[in-house]
Amino acid sequence: MSTPTGPAPGLPVRMPRPRQSGRHRRPEPVAAPEGAPALVLAVPGAPSDAARGLAEEVISIARSELPGLDAAIGFLDGSDDADETTEQPTLEAVLTRIAARRIERYELAKAAGREVTEPEGPAAVVVPLLTGPENDLLDRIRQAVAGSGTETRTTDVLGPHPLLAEGLHVRLSEAGLARADRARLFTVATAADGIILVTVGGEEAVRTAGITGMLLAARLAVPVMAAALDVEGSVAAVAEELRGSGATQLALAPYLVGPELPGGLLDAALKEADCAAAEPLGAYPAIGKLVLSKYTSELGIAEQAQGAPTH
Repeated sequence: MSTPTGPAPGLPVRMPRPRQSGRHRRPEPVAAPEGAPALVLAVPGAPSDAARGLAEEVISIARSELPGLDAAIGFLDGSDDADETTEQPTLEAVLTRIAARRIERYELAKAAGREVTEPEGPAAVVVPLLTGPENDLLDRIRQAVAGSGTETRTTDVLGPHPLLAEGLHVRLSEAGLARADRARLFTVATAADGIILVTVGGEEAVRTAGITGMLLAARLAVPVMAAALDVEGSVAAVAEELRGSGATQLALAPYLVGPELPGGLLDAALKEADCAAAEPLGAYPAIGKLVLSKYTSELGIAEQAQGAPTH
C-alpha cells in the first residue's frame, strides 16, 4: 500500500523511461526546409490519363516521405498553353511558372513589410522519370530546362539500384513468372528459367540495365540478360543465347517505368522472344522513394533513416 508520503516500502517505484540514444533512437521527423527548390518530375511522352495517374502517385509517395515537399509534374509532350487545373503543361512551362511564383512570393512578402532575403539558388530540381540513360529523352529534358530560362538542377536517372531489382522481382511474381519469396520456399509452375531485361536507349542503356540485371539474377537464381527494345534484333539475339545456354521458359521483364516506352515495341519484342512478359515498374513504391532520394541528394537534405534508399 502507499503512504501519504509515497509508495510503501518494498513496492516498485515507476521511474521515467530514459531517453534513447544512438542507433536505437527513433529518428526525428524530417520535413522539407522552408524555401527549398521544388521537385519537378520530368515525365516522357504526353499526359495521358494513365501517365498522369502514374506520375501523381509517384509524387504522392515522395510527399509522404518528405512532408512539406513542393512538387510538380512536367511532361515532355505537354501543352505550353495548358491550364494547370485541367491539363498538364510541358516541363519548360512548369519550370517557368515555378520561377515566377517564387519571385511573386518574395515581392508580396517584401511589400507586406516582412524581412525576407532575395531568392537564391535553383528554383527547382528536375528528376527524370527514367530507370536508365535514354539519351534522346535526356537531351529533350536538358533543352526544356534551358528553354525555361530558370536556374534549375537536373539529377541522374533512377538506376541502377537494388530497389529497382526488387520492383522487377515483384512484377515478375505478380505475372506468375517468378517465385515471390527469395527463400524459394514454394514453387511456381510457370516460373521462368531465363529473364530478358528489356530497356530503351540503345547499347548504353543495355549496359546500365545489366547492373540491375545482376542484382535481379541474384534474387531469382536464374540467368538475366539485358536487351534493347529500340535496337533491331537485340531481343531475339538475347533470347537465342539464353535458350542456347539451357533456358526453356523465358520471360520479358521491362526495365521501364512506363511512359518512356514507345507504342508497339514491347509487343514486337514478345513476338521475337516468343514468351510471356511482366508489367513495367509503374508506380511501384520504390520509384517514388528513388525520385525523392535523387532530389534530396542533389540538395544535401537529410532523409529520414527509415525507408531511405541507399545510394
